[in-house]
Amino acid sequence: MSNMQNTSAPVRRHMGLRASRALGNTAIYALLIAISIIWLVPFVCIVLQSFRVESTWQVGYVVPQQWGLDNYINLFQTDFPRWYLNTFISALVTAVLQTVIVLCMSYTLSRFRFKLRKPLMRFMLILGMFPGMLTMIILYRVLKDLGMTQENSVPGLILVYIASSGMGYYVSKGFFDTIPKSLDEAARVDGATRFQVLKKIILPLSKPIVIYTILTAFMGPWGDFVFARYIAFGTSKGMNVAVGLYNWLNKDQISKFYTMFCAGGVLVAVPVTILFMCLQKYYVEGVTGGAVKG
Repeated sequence: MSNMQNTSAPVRRHMGLRASRALGNTAIYALLIAISIIWLVPFVCIVLQSFRVESTWQVGYVVPQQWGLDNYINLFQTDFPRWYLNTFISALVTAVLQTVIVLCMSYTLSRFRFKLRKPLMRFMLILGMFPGMLTMIILYRVLKDLGMTQENSVPGLILVYIASSGMGYYVSKGFFDTIPKSLDEAARVDGATRFQVLKKIILPLSKPIVIYTILTAFMGPWGDFVFARYIAFGTSKGMNVAVGLYNWLNKDQISKFYTMFCAGGVLVAVPVTILFMCLQKYYVEGVTGGAVKG
């Protein structure tokens, strides 16, 4: 009898732990579902409003009474295609150049040892703590003197986006630190140059961090509003989609362009959403891998 009591106690304890774990998981899942619903409701409303054709102003209901693609068709009769092209060019060029700069800087700080290496890293870390807003006035003056504002704002924005991109080396360097240096040494013994080591050994092993760097470099210019509006003010030809669509929300135009604004927001969000969902695996691996070492 005592043996049966001794064996039943751990069983009850184990069942109690399983029940408490199941209850905790249920509460966490319920909380996550509630947060997801709250987060998705505004996006669902924007999508529904983009298909509303019975009126173009704001209304007190969400589900359209008449459905159609008129708002999407009318978008291409405005300056929206120009704004979209400006944004795409800025994001694409920035993604390519910024990725190259960041990966080269990260590889240099990860593999090379030179006298001012640590002071340089500390300097870039401290410099990165200052908000970019502090430099907006002087940057505007420099870009204006170079003729890179208003209708020529795209080259100016690209220049600003990539100017300090080397300071974002932290995550990439952490990922490169996880790759054994013995691979570099073996390749160097076989006669490979530093560039060949980076191109043929390090980068193929660093696919997650490369994709992570490309995504972050692309999404920054794609969604930029503050600096883009500051540089391209007053000229529709130089605006990106964020600035152009925002202008439709002023009190003089919102009644005419509200549903078109919703359609434009959908067209801006869809490509980035698809790109992120397809590459989400590598994005997460890049973040977690780069956080192992610093």
